[in-house]
Amino acid sequence: MAHSYNVSAFHIVFSTKHRRPLISPDTQPTLWKYLAGIARNHGMTVLGIGGTDNHAHVLVSLPADVALAAAVRDLKCNSSRWMRETDRNFAWQQGYGAFSVSAPQLERVKCYIRNQQKHHHKISFEDEFIRMLRAANIPFEPGEVFD
Repeated sequence: MAHSYNVSAFHIVFSTKHRRPLISPDTQPTLWKYLAGIARNHGMTVLGIGGTDNHAHVLVSLPADVALAAAVRDLKCNSSRWMRETDRNFAWQQGYGAFSVSAPQLERVKCYIRNQQKHHHKISFEDEFIRMLRAANIPFEPGEVFD
């Protein structure tokens, strides 16, 4: 083949440290835009970003030469640094969840991310994340998922 073709879409989820409500409703739109800018600056295609006061969901397509771990590191490090300019106590949790998304499921995941506020009136972030791990058949120890 003369060219390489690649689609690597990931639904990335990470929370604030100890899942504290550090992202105010007023700050959320600006933080989501800032995360989108970071992603674009690192060659990612942004498909959706949202979340609540204690976690973020980022749906991106990664270029072939960008590793998932590097993409998450760039998103979290740069956004954390920016958030600490106004809130010294801001920090993201150390880990993250990343779930591959097939092309037919992209619209469903985009809708899911857009409706996070409504969704979390029914289910906590912790329960949501455990469900996501189970749905993806990712092995985990329940007592070790959150610190």
